[in-house]
Amino acid sequence: RASLRHEWLFHRFHVLLIALAGFSTVNQILLGGSPATRKRKAHLLSKLSIPESQVVVINSSLTVEEAASDYAEKLKEAFQGENMPVFDLLILGIGPDGHTCSLFPDHPLLQEKEKIVASISNSPKPPAERITLTLPVLNAARTVVFVATGESKAAILKRILEGDEENPLPAALVQPHTGKLHWFLDESAAKELTVPFEKHSIL
Repeated sequence: RASLRHEWLFHRFHVLLIALAGFSTVNQILLGGSPATRKRKAHLLSKLSIPESQVVVINSSLTVEEAASDYAEKLKEAFQGENMPVFDLLILGIGPDGHTCSLFPDHPLLQEKEKIVASISNSPKPPAERITLTLPVLNAARTVVFVATGESKAAILKRILEGDEENPLPAALVQPHTGKLHWFLDESAAKELTVPFEKHSIL
């Protein structure tokens, strides 16, 4: 009974795959036609019984600006009746500079209020061309989870979670309006934090 229940639920899901780490990276895995690429795609989604028609991907044959507009339209179709897409769950990472998605410190996209998907052609981190969800979408989500591991993230996490900077880092600007925000860190990433946090073992 439980397995049937999960099967039914998964058919209601839409997997919205966006190249947050770069315009081409995810699309090379999802849209390429080589046997190796198809194998990676199958492995990526093999654990979920989600129809391919509900996997929403970027059209990598378009320019980065056109692809962002096209993807925004696909999101509007997936979230019919909503002016702003409201994700049940967003799982995000952070860069060593405090960026998340492809929203970088001091970049004009941090001020974007109208677009739900934006393109970037001058990324400070390769690749130069990227597509990203914007802050209004991130902050409309019902639940946002940040995942960070490793000592290399310790200093930036302290700034994000304990700092009071005049110009907050992009990850610090993710504050869901009515949703929940969670941080999942390993001990190395959390080593510089002084704020209280819960420790859990997976062993």
